[in-house]
Amino acid sequence: MRIRNLKKLPKKDLIVFDLDGTLVETKSIMDKQMSRLVKQLLFRKQVAVIGGGKYTLFQSLFLRQLKAPKKLFKNLFLFPTTSTSFYRYKNGWKKIYALELSKKEREKIKKAFKDVFAEAGYVAPKKTYGTVIEDRRTQITFSALGQEVVKVLGKKGVDLKKQWLIENKPMKMKLTRLLGKRLPSMEVRAAGFTSIDVTRRGIDKAYGMKQIKKHLKVPISRMLFVGDAIFPGGNDYAVVRTGVDYFSVSGPEETKKIIRKLIQKIKKEASVVVVSQDA
Repeated sequence: MRIRNLKKLPKKDLIVFDLDGTLVETKSIMDKQMSRLVKQLLFRKQVAVIGGGKYTLFQSLFLRQLKAPKKLFKNLFLFPTTSTSFYRYKNGWKKIYALELSKKEREKIKKAFKDVFAEAGYVAPKKTYGTVIEDRRTQITFSALGQEVVKVLGKKGVDLKKQWLIENKPMKMKLTRLLGKRLPSMEVRAAGFTSIDVTRRGIDKAYGMKQIKKHLKVPISRMLFVGDAIFPGGNDYAVVRTGVDYFSVSGPEETKKIIRKLIQKIKKEASVVVVSQDA
């Protein structure tokens, strides 16, 4: 259920965040303010992060920017490439599972992208930065401007991605629909500003929430999801099917406001418990 007022939010044991567009600007490193807020939240709650990016991207954008004591990492759980893999901290970050596509499946997906580009009359940007169709082994991801556009251009790269979406959203959704028809055994999702992700059928963020429930032993009713793409066609929308309570945010700045309010709420709840125990 969509949550609009934190005061009415039932008590939660686990906060689940989307990464790109929610905790960080697209393909940008997490800023210091967000790092401090996530650290404060980890003192009080378990936190899981799900995103379409591969694990190395989670490392560079999120983990390396998170200035928190290692003892807090026991409360942090990572689900890269749309939860097709899971990492948790046990004397270092350990991979718990990875649902890799076969070589034949990956080649079929790459060919489908090229065929759909021709069918839709897609015209690629004159200049791209890095790999456009990236093989993440558990997921194949198309990024219209290339995987490295933000790494190379910084904020200008973020602006280029936003502008590309404004100008090309109908084409992006058309490509997504056509890919879905060509790959009926796969899950095809429009993601971020310029990306389309392909995984095996049934692998989406609803699957990720179920994996969290399974591995962390936390019921869906005790989770809260925060994401920027919780709308039909958005890559966070699948979580709605699980019945999880969720906040829809417009970007990292709104996420910060949510985390601050959550921390305030948790502190208030804890003080009430202390007072009642002392009474």
